[in-house]
Amino acid sequence: MGTHPRGDAKILDNRIAQETLGQWIAENQDCLGSKVKDTFHGKLPFLFKVLSVETALSIQAHPNKDLAEKLHLQAPQHYPDANHKPEMAIALTPFQGLCGFRPVEEIVTFLKKVPEFQLLIGDEAATQLRQSASRDTQAAASALRSCFSNLMRSEKKVVVEQLNLLVKRISQQVSAGNSVEDICGELLLQLHRQYPGDIGCFAIYFLNLLTLQPGEAMFLEANVPHAYLKGDCVECMACSDNTVRAGLTPKFIDVPTLCEMLNYTPSPSQDRLFPPTQSPGDPYLSIYDPPVPDFTVMKMEVPGSVSEYKVLAVDSASILLVVRGTVTASTPAAQAPIPLQRGAVLFIGANENVSLELTAPQDLLLFRACCLL
Repeated sequence: MGTHPRGDAKILDNRIAQETLGQWIAENQDCLGSKVKDTFHGKLPFLFKVLSVETALSIQAHPNKDLAEKLHLQAPQHYPDANHKPEMAIALTPFQGLCGFRPVEEIVTFLKKVPEFQLLIGDEAATQLRQSASRDTQAAASALRSCFSNLMRSEKKVVVEQLNLLVKRISQQVSAGNSVEDICGELLLQLHRQYPGDIGCFAIYFLNLLTLQPGEAMFLEANVPHAYLKGDCVECMACSDNTVRAGLTPKFIDVPTLCEMLNYTPSPSQDRLFPPTQSPGDPYLSIYDPPVPDFTVMKMEVPGSVSEYKVLAVDSASILLVVRGTVTASTPAAQAPIPLQRGAVLFIGANENVSLELTAPQDLLLFRACCLL
């Protein structure tokens, strides 16, 4: 849902001359809001998605603005635009993902318990990492860079051999009824089934494993490695399609760029959670406002006992998604009320007042993407 050239949203209302949202915004610039229009040169600055992940999505990171411009010039076939792509995922169901580098102690424990992992990293880098545990964050980040780069530069043949050994060992443990939780055994088998022989299977020993409960979020700034493994979420990001991949993918992997760009600062998994703030004026509204200008996400949970809900007018174009409930939307800009149900998407112009009348006694769950400058 947005105006990215690779997926410009289609307008369903046949009374409107333009076929896509991008075309309509280009001819109705005021709908963006004056600040958004000026800051983002007449373009909608965000992209809004719903993801339903059954098979893990690739381990990846997104470049910052400077790097995106450089990569787009060098290799437009892999990097289709010059924008950065910070993003946020908010869980709709229990949602499992990998995000950011684990604390060094955890990785050191895996090196001890998983000899196949240790072999790919090499003794020298592993020793450097162990020694960095008692030093500062910078030493840890530098040691992590060496370890991760060694893994990513391993020969394909060696990776496949070591992965097969590990899979065999874990499978035997599982058959014998032993727990393999201490080495994320079940997850490793699951990823290996989905991507046999893929180097990304070993990344679970480097990256924090998070399970978000519905309503919990993670924010992924530039250069943070991450992967979505399983579950449903709404996702919002800057309007870009630039991705540097690291594994769990049949697509192009740009190893030199990846190893060079990543943020190797370790952090505990709970630090990766991004909590919303409660709106002071609206008990049903939570606001996820990340430290980037491109987007903000609002979550509205309205009990079925409420007959009418007024959507906050903001000085930005926004996209409203109905996840649960049935309503009729009225706004001065529309000639007639608009019926909305689960899966409906409504574009709201800047400073527009929208009133929602609940047409069924069911609780309402809505998400809204906008740009609050």
